[in-house]
Amino acid sequence: MIALMFGPPGSGKGTQASRVALRLGVPHVATGDMLRSEVARNTPLGHEAKPIMDAGGLVPDDLVVRMIEARLNQADARGGVLLDGFPRTVPQAVTLDAMLEKRSEHVAEVISLEVPADELKARILKRATTEGRSDDTAVGLAQRLVVYRQETEPVLEHYRDAGTRIEAINGVGGIDAITDRILQALRHNGAPVASS
Repeated sequence: MIALMFGPPGSGKGTQASRVALRLGVPHVATGDMLRSEVARNTPLGHEAKPIMDAGGLVPDDLVVRMIEARLNQADARGGVLLDGFPRTVPQAVTLDAMLEKRSEHVAEVISLEVPADELKARILKRATTEGRSDDTAVGLAQRLVVYRQETEPVLEHYRDAGTRIEAINGVGGIDAITDRILQALRHNGAPVASS
């Protein structure tokens, strides 16, 4: 099963993706981590990505999709993956879909964490004090939310129009409670969720 973890900045998608992937028995594929790993391992894809990343540029969509395809070819990904951080735009989704179609695969599920803006702001500002991320400011969040609404939210409509199952999950509450909501929704749809 190819699934996507989706949500605005501060929604907890990275935290939830790692927990849910473990229970599904599939790799959590965070595209940023994957890019850094390819570079660190000096793979051919990493060699392509390194100069772009070193210059502060955005790695082209086709390169990210080739990395995802390479990841899907690894033994532990035979049962699928949970993607986190990609696709972020409709063109990225179209590129990903085309690659998956060639493999006779498709995105089966989108898990969309829904968190109100005031909660996102509180989380981001808290994270700024605990992790010291430079982009975790009220102004930074406001800008990231504008980009999210303009460029990333339309990805949900893209998959909804394609007939992909969208699981809208209340992303407010304790981490365990949110994980349980996601797993309950996946179980309801027949996904093979392991017991904790």
